[in-house]
Amino acid sequence: MQEKIKLGLQKINLGLRKCRKSIIEYIATNRLFLSYVIISLIGLLLVRNFTINNMHSFKTFIVDFALVLIIGSIGYLVKPKNQYRYFLTVIIIFTIMEVINSIYYTFYISFASLGELSTAGQTETVMGSIFERLKLTDVIYIIFPFIFYFIHKKLIRTTYYNFISVVEKGKKMFATTLLIGCIFLAYTFVTATSSDYSRLAKQWNRVYIVERFGLVLYQCNDIIQTLTPKLSSLFGYEESAQKFTQYFTAEDIDKYEKKNKYTNVLNGYNIVFIHMEGMETYLMDLKFNGADVVPNVKKLAKEGMFFSNFYPQISIGTSSDSEFTLNTSLMPAQSGAVFTTYYDREYISIPKLLSEKGYYTFSMHGNYKSMWNRATVHPNLGYQDMYFEESFKYNHDKCDDTEDTTNLECINLGISDKLFFKEAMPILENIEATHNNYMGTIITLSNHSPFIYLNKYGEFDLSTTFEECDNYGNCKEVTTNFLKTDANGKPYKGNETYKSAAGNYITSAHYADAALGEFFEYIKDSDYFENTVFVLYGDHDAKLTRKEKNYLYNYDYKTGELKDENDPTYIDYDYYDHELNRKTPLIIWTKNARLRSILNGQVDYIMGMYDIMPTLGNMLGIKNEFAIGHDIFNIKQDNFVVFPNGNFLTNMIYYNNSSGKYKILKEGVELDSDYISNLIHKSEDILEVSNAIIVHDLIKLEGEKVLTIKENGVSE
Repeated sequence: MQEKIKLGLQKINLGLRKCRKSIIEYIATNRLFLSYVIISLIGLLLVRNFTINNMHSFKTFIVDFALVLIIGSIGYLVKPKNQYRYFLTVIIIFTIMEVINSIYYTFYISFASLGELSTAGQTETVMGSIFERLKLTDVIYIIFPFIFYFIHKKLIRTTYYNFISVVEKGKKMFATTLLIGCIFLAYTFVTATSSDYSRLAKQWNRVYIVERFGLVLYQCNDIIQTLTPKLSSLFGYEESAQKFTQYFTAEDIDKYEKKNKYTNVLNGYNIVFIHMEGMETYLMDLKFNGADVVPNVKKLAKEGMFFSNFYPQISIGTSSDSEFTLNTSLMPAQSGAVFTTYYDREYISIPKLLSEKGYYTFSMHGNYKSMWNRATVHPNLGYQDMYFEESFKYNHDKCDDTEDTTNLECINLGISDKLFFKEAMPILENIEATHNNYMGTIITLSNHSPFIYLNKYGEFDLSTTFEECDNYGNCKEVTTNFLKTDANGKPYKGNETYKSAAGNYITSAHYADAALGEFFEYIKDSDYFENTVFVLYGDHDAKLTRKEKNYLYNYDYKTGELKDENDPTYIDYDYYDHELNRKTPLIIWTKNARLRSILNGQVDYIMGMYDIMPTLGNMLGIKNEFAIGHDIFNIKQDNFVVFPNGNFLTNMIYYNNSSGKYKILKEGVELDSDYISNLIHKSEDILEVSNAIIVHDLIKLEGEKVLTIKENGVSE
């Protein structure tokens, strides 16, 4: 037995000696490569440390390590005597990337985009004061190429390069290093969440991407995002231009262009859009213990004109897609988000058209203006000034979780809605005092997903009380909160603190509504804003799943479970119900008595985000000749809302493009055999033409030609 143990220990020692020998041999024969890896990783660690204080993130380190290995593996395909040049080139590229992003972060609290840096307007703002704000930590990275150079010089004095020229197996080392790098990279993507993938694809929250995936992957992704539209625009131009011309010179293009009772009713009035983050229409019908979830939105809807069947038309750009479609009456891009991929095109927008009429235009948001690339996009859309996070005063110390939930100054991605509106009030008064006419967009933030900041939203009682009786007729009142769940995700009757996604969202929306209510109480009491019209719109739905929303319709208070489909009180909340439930509020409100007598009541016509510009344009006396949507008061029941995924909605049906199936919305309606096929063709035309305008910059390049054809009455 002792001999076996002794033999086993000898084998272990032998294995350890071989392992130690292999490590020593690897280090001895790969000193240049290892120097490249260590220097590159130190630089990437430091840039994260000096910007977002994310130096110790293991997941981010793994991504950086994987990419440094993958990029470095190519060096093994180069002859040993030339490997130094390759590795030095990579280190210099990393250094330039680190310096640029460090300086950019100092100015914008974000990371640089290749597309933005190629625009003169973006760099001018930096160059004006770059030397005044430059820090040592912004340029410390330039020492790394020199360090690598000195390591190289030291290796030259030895026999290192001659030695590896004889022993190095370049192709084998390349394959091994590449494989190891790919394994680490695969680990990164396997452990990434759907939210991580979404943010990487959208590229809107650059800070998060660098925090999670590191600077190298962010920069590679940014290059792809920047080059995609340029490559796309190289193909299919002639065909796209022809389709664009045919669409906007068709005989029936102006079928719904006519005057109505709202024509020019807002001519000369100020207009302010309130972008209500994540606010859905069904919330207006929800009550708990007799209390409305969104009492202020309901009140504003009753006091103004409320569009009850209004639908956003968003793609991966979410909030930014809503901003874009509202302002331009174009659909979101079919690939990528306009704000990050096609931001440099020429668009006709509400701010531009009103600027031409002498209006002062502005945008306002409680987040950084770099988010969704708004620092570049908003000026291109015609906003003259931007009031974003850096324009407001707030205490960073009051952003963390605290027991004092009444004075929180930021929630989720930025300044809390209550503080944001409070800070916005004097700015708005100054704008009104100094400008005859103005148009602005105020973008809220607190009701943004993931709706988990429960201690910051304040309390809203979601419980329900009902009578429960036993077999002997003894009854008692039981209070349950069906929007709370236990640790296993099941409804409960206890004191657990877990909440469902629907419950979290409702609590968040109630907070956002309260902030909105405080703002409009100020508007009503103010001596200003008598000639101002507010247009409130929900930018998109809350992205709750059908299963999560089903608790609102089919929870059984007595059993603590969802109702069975055989239960006579069961509500069949199917795919179509869920899609139709994605509508958001659209409200036109003013305290001007004369306008209130005109702009009031509920409008039930089906309406999309792309219909806002033509509808309000008619009221304001402006027109976008290349609008995809229509004035809702002209098209009325004939309106048609197409979504970026090819689904579409009319007052008759909801069509699912993926399955080719549809739901008839009115009982007893019989559809003509060509009804669906005509709408499919129409939806395809809208999506193709709108995307062609965006990708190929057709308004700039073909717009004048099309207007000339229309003016002369000649159709191609």
